[in-house]
Amino acid sequence: MARIPLEDNFDDVINKAQRGWKITDAELAKRAEVSLEELAAIKAGKPLDAVLRRVARHLRLSAEALEELAHKRWYPQQPVFPRGFAAFNTRYGDMTVNSYLVWDPRDRMAAAFDTGASAEGMLDLVAAEGLALRYIFLTHTHEDHVADLARLANESKAEVWASEREPADLPGAKVFKENVHFHLGALAIKTLFTFGHSPGLTTYYVTGLSWPLAVVGDSLFAASMGGSPNHFAEQHRNNKEKILRLPRDTVLACGHGPLTTIEQERHHNPFIAR
Repeated sequence: MARIPLEDNFDDVINKAQRGWKITDAELAKRAEVSLEELAAIKAGKPLDAVLRRVARHLRLSAEALEELAHKRWYPQQPVFPRGFAAFNTRYGDMTVNSYLVWDPRDRMAAAFDTGASAEGMLDLVAAEGLALRYIFLTHTHEDHVADLARLANESKAEVWASEREPADLPGAKVFKENVHFHLGALAIKTLFTFGHSPGLTTYYVTGLSWPLAVVGDSLFAASMGGSPNHFAEQHRNNKEKILRLPRDTVLACGHGPLTTIEQERHHNPFIAR
């Protein structure tokens, strides 16, 4: 896959955190002891380091990671899976969205995570590798993540599964509770509810590949996280209590942007690093 840009710039992170914590411009400027003009400048994408560092503390962000992001000094080192894993990046309007495929190389049983804007590449790989797609797991049901669900389900005849908190709008789709385990040959897939960005946002923790894998949807991104105007605190808490407690070498397969790892995010994500 070609290098995928980070999902958010530093100003996106600031705006996302400010909306999430429900802090007005006037309140933030007063707390950080900066002018409204300086605050407006960084929120518009001007990397004023002194202002960034003052504002970061009051938005519960790492000043060092935010400054690093502002100056484009970091991009996640990409983990390599020799077999059993593929990522797909498709264009949806003015953005791109990711979907993923995992499989047991021996018995050729596979599971898909979301569809992105188009499942054509995924279907082509399933055919080329001689895989049997058994499951389609949805991280959440926002349109960019399920745009080609009907086609993928129809052509593969795979079971469609989603959180009981956010069922799929598709006849025959099934729902699961939290901490349910699915098995796919030597692979094990565990469901973790990491909602906030959406009511039933689910992370799938996959073991049995070369690296532990967490398909996180829009819970976390490289150097950022999923936003929510009304449930940001829930998203923030679920990320910390469920995703970040997984093994440090866990690969994060995000809904947008590049792959990353828990270890890297602990150092470079403004919402996480300290």
